[in-house]
Amino acid sequence: MIGKIKVFDFKSLLILNTIALLVTSYIFKNFFFIGIYTLFFFISLLTTKYGLKIFQKFSLFQNIRTDGPTSHYTKSNTPTMGGIFIVIPFLIFLSLLSISQSSPKLFLLLFNIFGFFMTGFLDDYLSIKNKKNTGLKSKEKFILQSIISIIFIFLAYKQDLINPILTISNNWEINMSIFILPIAFLVLVGLSNSVNLSDGLDGLSAGCSAIVFYGLGTEILMKEQQELIIFSILCYSMSGICLGFLKYNNHPAKIFMGDTGSLSIGAVLASIALLTNSLFTLSIFSGIFIIESLSVMVQVGFFKITKILFHNGKRIFLMAPLHHHFELKGVKEQKIVESFWKINILLVFLGIVLKINL
Repeated sequence: MIGKIKVFDFKSLLILNTIALLVTSYIFKNFFFIGIYTLFFFISLLTTKYGLKIFQKFSLFQNIRTDGPTSHYTKSNTPTMGGIFIVIPFLIFLSLLSISQSSPKLFLLLFNIFGFFMTGFLDDYLSIKNKKNTGLKSKEKFILQSIISIIFIFLAYKQDLINPILTISNNWEINMSIFILPIAFLVLVGLSNSVNLSDGLDGLSAGCSAIVFYGLGTEILMKEQQELIIFSILCYSMSGICLGFLKYNNHPAKIFMGDTGSLSIGAVLASIALLTNSLFTLSIFSGIFIIESLSVMVQVGFFKITKILFHNGKRIFLMAPLHHHFELKGVKEQKIVESFWKINILLVFLGIVLKINL
């Protein structure tokens, strides 16, 4: 069905995601899910619409990579740091839930997301201030991410909030024992940076994030654990927020999310998966983000190895991450994003099917 849709744009994704959530709400006999999703879609839509005008007024524009595709130079006057309109509504909602529920999991989640949000915000701020594409140096960013992640993982593990038994399905579990700690660190820092790397085309990261958040929320519901339903609600709220932002981030983008948004989105996904023992399914849902990240690692690794062996570094891709490779191949930006969205939808479907049948 998806393959027959000739033009799969923002409206198509919004309709499909909304229908999927309506069906989910009906199956689980709880229409609060579609309600919270709709509410945050409109909150994000309105805050992005009016916030965009403020960003334009203060010239908070994106600095384009000089080593990126030349076609991106036209995007230099596009406001960035739009992740503020994604993360702040979510943080306010999470704060209210944390206070009302008095849940250690929610408080830890709040701490972690706020930390990644501030890291991304600082990176974007320095980039705008210095009028360069890079704000924080890669090493500085990694150190900040690592400190926040280690504190989160240590506190969560100490309070038995991270389960060392990795659940594949209801019938298949793997006891990771103490190794769950480095896995948790890898997932948190890795997924945060993977979403960041994917945020290179108009609407790519925001659209895929909306899809993944829907899938993660539904997978958590399938666990049929009452205490975890709150995390499904958080996922559905983020799905709505990402789609509301996508209205203005879709091609041609009127605003970019920046590291403020992308680093935070990856952290939200990873943190919720760790606290709900949903790592296996999330690894399938997040296939696009993972492949984008791996393409960079393969490109850099292959270049360094060939430089040592042949004194002349070679590349596998025309440019990494992978979406830039397709751009330089001549594929239109909208077509790449559309294809990645479709693949992500299929990955969510695959993850849910595996969850049911394994």
